Amino acid sequence: MEADMSGGPGRKAYRTRSITVTFEAGRCLHAAECVRGLPEVFDTAKRPWIRPERAPADRLAEVVRRCPSGALRYERTDGEGEAPDPPDPGHGGSTGG
Repeated sequence: MEADMSGGPGRKAYRTRSITVTFEAGRCLHAAECVRGLPEVFDTAKRPWIRPERAPADRLAEVVRRCPSGALRYERTDGEGEAPDPPDPGHGGSTGG
């Protein structure tokens, strides 16, 4: 797995064979849904802090979908699903967490 900036400006990508998770720091609300949902993958004390190889892609996608800001997104690279559109933090998205 390798992190790079190919996800766009300010967005880092973390890849495995079956899923790519991207993170945009400037959009993050620090709700910690990811850390609570999969602490073995999302560990802010480690570098890289996202380690998608530590969980099944289905479970990882489920937790990424909980991100209230859309800072985390995913793309299935194994053909097993599609990445949803990120929530719009200014229009009724969940801010709980």
